Amino acid sequence: MPLRLFQSSGDLMADRRFEFARDLQLKGDLPAAADLIEQAIELAPDFTSAWFTLGEIRQRLGERDKAIAAFREARRSDPDDHHGAGLHLMRLGDAQMAEMPKAYVQALFDQYAPRFEHTLVNDLDYRAPALIFKAVVAARVDAKKPAFFKRTIDLGCGTGLAAAAFSKQVDHFIGIDLSPGMIKEARATNFYAELEVADMIEGLRSKGDGCANLVVAADAFVYLSDLAPVFNEARRVLVSGGVLAFTLETHDGSGIVLGEGLRYAHSAEYVRGAIAKAGLKLLTLEPASPRIENNEPVRGLVVVAEKT
Repeated sequence: MPLRLFQSSGDLMADRRFEFARDLQLKGDLPAAADLIEQAIELAPDFTSAWFTLGEIRQRLGERDKAIAAFREARRSDPDDHHGAGLHLMRLGDAQMAEMPKAYVQALFDQYAPRFEHTLVNDLDYRAPALIFKAVVAARVDAKKPAFFKRTIDLGCGTGLAAAAFSKQVDHFIGIDLSPGMIKEARATNFYAELEVADMIEGLRSKGDGCANLVVAADAFVYLSDLAPVFNEARRVLVSGGVLAFTLETHDGSGIVLGEGLRYAHSAEYVRGAIAKAGLKLLTLEPASPRIENNEPVRGLVVVAEKT
């Protein structure tokens, strides 16, 4: 997992009490940790990291109302919500389903970037790029079309694992990622002709109509709730006959849920509907696990659609 985000309170004594509280938290003494964090907050009332950690502890202790109060304070003291307190409020039923704060996603992956690839490949058996590659090639073979693409846009490109999977099939790769840290790692691969720091939808909006033959998103749409905007933009930038291919996490119910890992899971029914509403033709929608988490395969989907 990424390193834990810490934002100093600006008060040395408050920061030290927070550090002691974190030690107690990691040792499992949650009530004592909560007491120390509350002392830190008395010294620094706008100490976002302390409020957020207090919310986590109260949640672990089963104190829902106190957890909600702490997460609300964390969001109040940091309206950009770098810690993702709003996501916890959604999980606790105190907030409506909404998109993830950009500041949270950017901070998460900027911290993760230096060890992202090693962790995914070696620890989590990450295979989303390979799943997408296999599905795209199979779909093109079935359609009796070549699996070669002049221009490809890689959404949420990360360190470049999807580009590596498609490197022999693509002439010109464009990578888009919200994290400058990830873009730095991707640049070092030399797979990309162009790289852009932007969220996925903004990145697509900056591109012209019919400028891409393939759009891929390996495990990136788990950070989007509503897929309609990204599907609509993908359709616009694709040439006729162009392909959109991606992986998702999924669940047995309907619609969208925010999972325990703070990633969105989309039902197969929702994906089919969103693809159809965007005016894309669904070619492939199959169960496929993109990685392991807590020693269990994560339930997922691999999807290929075409602009007709």
